[in-house]
Amino acid sequence: METTEETSLELRATTCEQSTLTRSDGSALLTQGNTSVMAAVYGPTEVRPNKELIDKASVEVVYKPSVGLPGCAERLRECILRNTCETVILAGLHPRTSISIVLQILEDHGSLLACCINAATLALLDAAVSVSKLIAAIACIIDQDGRLHLDPTLDVESNAVASMTFVFDSVDFDVVSVHTDGCFTNEQFQSCLTACKEASKTVFQFFRDSVTKKLSVV
Repeated sequence: METTEETSLELRATTCEQSTLTRSDGSALLTQGNTSVMAAVYGPTEVRPNKELIDKASVEVVYKPSVGLPGCAERLRECILRNTCETVILAGLHPRTSISIVLQILEDHGSLLACCINAATLALLDAAVSVSKLIAAIACIIDQDGRLHLDPTLDVESNAVASMTFVFDSVDFDVVSVHTDGCFTNEQFQSCLTACKEASKTVFQFFRDSVTKKLSVV
């Protein structure tokens, strides 16, 4: 799929504050554009007997919407987030314990799932949880005219015929997970994959800059 001048391949401005919460082992407040998520990590810590695993830590994700109680959509996001984080957390180093990731949605102005994954990554780093590699998520959509938009806002998402969120690792930029919705061709999927993979390098650099900034202050 060819890109045009109207195709948006720019990421929104991103800011981050780590160690913002005092009662968690690690936390991060991540803002991508006007989308804002607070992530907190607790653990490794004691686990309830019914969730104890003898060979590794159990990973739990709690997703809290900005208003109201969580429903089916929120439970699905919890599942996606847990499965994604479990792929990189070295849970085998901490058997019979629990690692909890709590995500509080503050503002949703588009690309929410990607923002949640990136916030969770930064919170895991802040908590010094052992991971095999870092992960970064990039969201994109295909609009009704077949144009590709990275890191879309809610207004852009409302015109989407297909939406995708790719998660890449920091070593070889391989795909860790992908969540898609809507109808798209194989060519469109490959175009989105290529664009998101390139954009993930910017996110990984942002992670490095954020950690370097924090360590320089300490």
